[in-house]
Amino acid sequence: MSRLPNRVWDQFKGKTHFKIIGSYWLLFAYCIGASLLVRLLHPALGAIVFLSFSGVILAAILISWGAEAAQFVVSQGLAIAFIALLQVVPEFMVEATIAWRGETELMLANVTGSNRLLMGVGWAMVFIVADVSSRIKNGRGIPFIELRRETYVQVLMLMGSSAYFAFVIWHGLLDIVDGFLLFALFVVYMALLKRLPEEESEKKEDLLTMPRYLATIPRPSEQFYKMIGVFIVGGVTMWAMAEPFLDSIKVIAAGVGITAFLFIQWIAPFLSEFPETVTAFYWARRIDLAPMALMNLMSSKVSQWTLLVAMIPAVFLVSHGRWEIALTGQQSEELFLSLMMMVYGGTTLLKLRFTRLNALSLFGLWLVQFVFPHQLPWLGNTDWNNTRILTAAAFGGLIVVELVKHRNDIHLFENLRLVRATMK
Repeated sequence: MSRLPNRVWDQFKGKTHFKIIGSYWLLFAYCIGASLLVRLLHPALGAIVFLSFSGVILAAILISWGAEAAQFVVSQGLAIAFIALLQVVPEFMVEATIAWRGETELMLANVTGSNRLLMGVGWAMVFIVADVSSRIKNGRGIPFIELRRETYVQVLMLMGSSAYFAFVIWHGLLDIVDGFLLFALFVVYMALLKRLPEEESEKKEDLLTMPRYLATIPRPSEQFYKMIGVFIVGGVTMWAMAEPFLDSIKVIAAGVGITAFLFIQWIAPFLSEFPETVTAFYWARRIDLAPMALMNLMSSKVSQWTLLVAMIPAVFLVSHGRWEIALTGQQSEELFLSLMMMVYGGTTLLKLRFTRLNALSLFGLWLVQFVFPHQLPWLGNTDWNNTRILTAAAFGGLIVVELVKHRNDIHLFENLRLVRATMK
């Protein structure tokens, strides 16, 4: 056994080990108990809301812990594919429930909301956390987060999958063929990631307490059972809570006068993405790990944009025997806005620097479409005053500005050649 696991494991002796074990089993007990209560006893609405919301958060936390620890336990290739699958489990449970019920008008709400939340808030906050940490530690902020050349794989895959959604919008359908092609893109993405050199700065000491504990358990059998337990309890809880969670969201939305689509679009991703964003912000406090935090959020976005969407028509086919899902006008607009935001986000990284202005632009436009989802109040009640279309157009303008302003900093073909040379 290497010295590193022993040294890290030493942190969990005595009272600390007792607290970790206690937290581990307490979470298990709550998730299992809440799942049984919701599925078997059908309590009052208030209890269902509390149990389902808290259950989704805790299940997402368990899955996130297991995914973070797994990369240090299994081979790199298996870890990449396994973690990518786990990253979409919370969102998939919600989308799969909607697809299984055949509620086509609500499909893609969670996907579009999750993607925009990760980029508009997640990316921006990673920069802000790193910038504030630098000001506290060094007395000055950071002008940008510098990225590795290997980032081009994620960037181009994000932009490529986004480009495919332009066809989906034009076609007005999401069918099983689209699902197959998006899944194929995901497989290509996994193959490329497997061939990239490992990220040197990612170490066990950088993990949060619970995943660090799981990754450094010295006895293989104990480690295996505890990690499997995390995945099983987290996954089963997410499955058990998905339907009551969705029903709770719809009831609350009706009560406060908000459409179910919008409520699902923001509440579900906020809860399911909470653990992942917390981890990213934790890493961003260590300024040297800010690039890794940004890239983990980027990788999650690619997985959602390909694998998660690919699963939706497959579930719909199994449950209803139909090969295609017709998109509503709102769904097409939501996809278009998400597409333009993804392309802008990818464009900002072509220069291998994510700047303060990039972060503020993403967050600012995300905030506009979040606060004013239908129309911008200062433009009046006109036919062309559509927040989604106007915000997408703003992202289009920013893409042009970014490409023109940094045209001398973007070395696309040279960087691709160098990335290819580093592949195994």
